[in-house]
Amino acid sequence: MNDPARRAVPRAAYAGLVILLFFIAGSALSLILQLELPVIVRVLKEREIRFAIGLSLATSLTSLTLAVLIGLPAAWVIASGKLPLRSFINILLDLPVVTPPLVAGIGLLLLLGRHGLLGKIDQRLTAKLFSPLGVIIAQTYVALSIFTRSAVSALLSIDKNYTAAACNLGLSPARAFLLVEIPLVWKPLLGGCILAFSRAIGEFGACLMLAGATRLKTETLPMAIYLNIASGDFSAAVVCAVILMTIAAIMLTGLHIAQRGSPAVDSPIKASA
Repeated sequence: MNDPARRAVPRAAYAGLVILLFFIAGSALSLILQLELPVIVRVLKEREIRFAIGLSLATSLTSLTLAVLIGLPAAWVIASGKLPLRSFINILLDLPVVTPPLVAGIGLLLLLGRHGLLGKIDQRLTAKLFSPLGVIIAQTYVALSIFTRSAVSALLSIDKNYTAAACNLGLSPARAFLLVEIPLVWKPLLGGCILAFSRAIGEFGACLMLAGATRLKTETLPMAIYLNIASGDFSAAVVCAVILMTIAAIMLTGLHIAQRGSPAVDSPIKASA
């Protein structure tokens, strides 16, 4: 039987969908059609571009690892429901998602810089900011909030009877968390990892403020786009953009696969919104 609500949608309403798809697909195709195969091959042979690809992957994977190591225990505490000022903490968790990246970068620079709170304690950290370490810190900052919010949503969806039964069988809360709760929500957690990695590898504003834009030093793919456009090498910038778009498409495909078969758990996209 056909859905009456679906039949009730007038044809004129599809104009919004057409406009949306036009801009999304049009911008993607414009990037792809801008390049020719010889240009792509030439750009990919450049040392600078290979460096940007390698640095982006290395720093993003490192940032994702740190986000999981920090965010998963934090999500466990938040989801336990025994946390004071929980509403305020939830607002703070969402702050990096809605804060402009440049603003986040300035905040991190003031916190970690020479005259910042942590910079005054250890000047060695300040000296290393304009390096891949600064890139990792900025990427971890933006990825951590997304993964933590996704993990909280996933852990809250678990039937607590499973955890109670595990504890009654003699498991400690920590072992019950590792052996029972995490396996129950591994798909949403994987989805959170994919979103966090995608956000980290595309980060520009916070990385620019904290680590600077130096060729062959702090040059990630977004930074390479910025530097090559500034220097007039538009082809190299477009190739970097297409590489990032390809990575995003692969990540989105993985995200949809990870979410398949787990309808009871909120989407990490919803959780990070």
